[in-house]
Amino acid sequence: MSDGLTLDDLVVPLRALRSLAADFGHLSAPAVQVTTIWPDRLELAFHGDLAGFEAWRDALGIAPEAVTHCRQSGGCTRVLIASAKYAGAALQLVAYADVPALVPVAAAA
Repeated sequence: MSDGLTLDDLVVPLRALRSLAADFGHLSAPAVQVTTIWPDRLELAFHGDLAGFEAWRDALGIAPEAVTHCRQSGGCTRVLIASAKYAGAALQLVAYADVPALVPVAAAA
């Protein structure tokens, strides 16, 4: 399916990604998504790596209170989402992690 966009139409998030690589190359590598569905957005996703998400959030100056939290997969997966503008792109940080199983108090003793 062609939506009429060209690679030039994705230049904003691609330039932002290049800047992030230059400025924060020492941080954990995320899964990166650039899509024609949202041509101005760059998504950095962390699967099972909340520490990586936090390091990026801190490096980008996103306040902790700006992070939203929800659960998916029947409550088994926690999701953290933070958004910011970076180099003209709508940057979205996302983290997915398993919700730890609760250990009954009697079993822990």
